Amino acid sequence: MLQLSYQVEHPNILLKPVESRKIMKSMVLAGPKKILENNSDMPKAGPDETLIRVTKTGICGTDLKIFQGGIPVTYPRIMGHESVGEIVSGSSFKTGTTVIVDPAYYCGSCYNCRDGQTHLCPNGGLIGRDVEGGFAEYMIAPSHNVYALPDDIESSVTPLIQPLTTCLHAQRKANIFPGEAVLVYGLGVTGLLHVQLAKAHGAYPVIGVTRSKWKRELAEELGADFTFSPSDTLHSKVLEVTGEKNGVDLVIESVGQLPILAEAIELVRLGGRILPFGIYTSTQGELPFYNLYFKEIQVVNARVAKPEDYPASIDFVQRGIVNLKPLVTHNFSFDKILKALEMLDAGSNECIKIILDH
Repeated sequence: MLQLSYQVEHPNILLKPVESRKIMKSMVLAGPKKILENNSDMPKAGPDETLIRVTKTGICGTDLKIFQGGIPVTYPRIMGHESVGEIVSGSSFKTGTTVIVDPAYYCGSCYNCRDGQTHLCPNGGLIGRDVEGGFAEYMIAPSHNVYALPDDIESSVTPLIQPLTTCLHAQRKANIFPGEAVLVYGLGVTGLLHVQLAKAHGAYPVIGVTRSKWKRELAEELGADFTFSPSDTLHSKVLEVTGEKNGVDLVIESVGQLPILAEAIELVRLGGRILPFGIYTSTQGELPFYNLYFKEIQVVNARVAKPEDYPASIDFVQRGIVNLKPLVTHNFSFDKILKALEMLDAGSNECIKIILDH
């Protein structure tokens, strides 16, 4: 509640009330691997903007790469783009409504926006990368980027709906047909979401690949038909389970490393498709380019998500088609973000998704 103070011009005489400044706490990235706690004025929503009291934010691989310095930002920056919170002002939803924020903002008037590609708007950007994000007590978002969440979705998992939208957008572009063989390389958050979505789209077999034994077991619980560890025999195992196709129809590379993208070219069938879903920050590397040509492989790229992916993803979670709960392995208060990012930076094998509670 807004607190009031009073201007005093004479002892014991109270004059007009003056609103005190509303201060919020935020965790600010001041440079690569440097997080500072900051107190500042609470932001104010402008026209067509919504002020949100943040309740939960997920930490994403993009946040980690920004933290490491692999993805450039202007410092200081409040990161965080997987944000859920409650409406404070500036929305058609009533105050207190629980919402999720689409972090991809856009201008609405350029060629890409008019062509239905708002996620590729050259005048837009990503909340938490290009403008202040959700690692704070309050945040601002364009009003059309805010989606109400049903009460029957467990609040502890709601930030994961944002990465789910990116996976759904990517699989829509990859156009999976029932009966197609899909291999997901890397079984972190997005890899495990891709496994579930591929099954929902009717793929068979769905193959998960990771070094982690417990992540392979989790992938099988979530619907993977086969899981393998990367090894010299991986190619032969894939050939065995795909039969006369001699490879999978689609490889989803969810790690973001060029050597694994190179391996994907070997694992996909003649005429197959590769979805390089991981974000590559390296500027050079080697790929088997001749096989890319000889096998007539389609490379399907996807960036963030489109507005229509939000209602669809919310529906998938609400109906239990996608299970988010097993993916949340750690919870921290949001002022412990440095500890959480350092855990991810160290490559902890016990961690899948960290949720910050505000």
